[in-house]
Amino acid sequence: MNDQEFKAFVVEEKDGEFIGSIKTRKIASLPEGDLLIKVSYSSLNYKDALSASGNKGVTKNFPHTPGIDAVGVIAESDNAGFSVGDKVIVTSYDLGMNTSGGFSEYIRVPAEWAVKLPANLSMKEAMIYGTAGLTAGMSVLRLTDLVKPEEGKILVSGASGGVGALSVAILSKLGYSVTAITGKEHEKDYLLKLGAQEIILRTEFENLDKRPLLRPVCAGGIDTVGGVILENIIKSTVPMGAITCCGNVASPNLNLTVFPFILRGISLIGIDSQNYPMSYREQVWNKLAEEWKPSQLSEAFNEIPLASLPEKITLILQGKLKGRTVIKIAE
Repeated sequence: MNDQEFKAFVVEEKDGEFIGSIKTRKIASLPEGDLLIKVSYSSLNYKDALSASGNKGVTKNFPHTPGIDAVGVIAESDNAGFSVGDKVIVTSYDLGMNTSGGFSEYIRVPAEWAVKLPANLSMKEAMIYGTAGLTAGMSVLRLTDLVKPEEGKILVSGASGGVGALSVAILSKLGYSVTAITGKEHEKDYLLKLGAQEIILRTEFENLDKRPLLRPVCAGGIDTVGGVILENIIKSTVPMGAITCCGNVASPNLNLTVFPFILRGISLIGIDSQNYPMSYREQVWNKLAEEWKPSQLSEAFNEIPLASLPEKITLILQGKLKGRTVIKIAE
């Protein structure tokens, strides 16, 4: 099978510019791994766009195929836990970063990176979720361990983005009162449809009082942006509340005292979906397939072919891409 050819989106460096196009590759060119997977769908994430634009903090060597998400069918297996024909999800780890990724008809990966597709989740649904859904699910899992719906509202920042929107939808389905924080006023109707009960514009929430503690208004939060937004969520949380954080697009820095943690006993929980333990991953994927699956899931995505990737990569880098973008790989 090593001589078999397949199509992939390949980013090449030419005269200091990074250009992506559809190329023909051979199976033999893929990295070593236990599982050869014929990819059915992938999805577009901000990290993929950074890789495609030559960000060396994400991808060190080119030519390269991005795509941190993939779902497909095992074509070859050297691992007793997986059989040819099994449907599997592969997200994060090093996929699409320095290992040839999901924007390709085939990937080869270690078996430790793969999760069997839950019975009640289609391959397309798995990629509507993708890393964004996994991250949202991990955030919800950790938050709901400590905060119950009756204890107060939950703030979700970056709510119109992939992780934020899915967090809003999942929390709402679980009975939580959700307040969405967004910088996009035109997305209010979208967020209300996802289940948010209240919308706060980012500019309003950024310009709160600079005191070490603010009036407690929420039982917890899911933060996807960092910086002053996360600071103000922490300072506005009730005693014994909890906040998860998974992003730093606003800033990686926090200008805080220890007072929220000492005087109110607040918990701040970091979420790293890239290397999260497999036991948590399997638990989250099963919940996403069952009791956490939002009724709006099928409305929250656009499906494109591989050939449309360059246009969508430009849009996501400009902050103009709404919802999830699913790439159909297999014909």
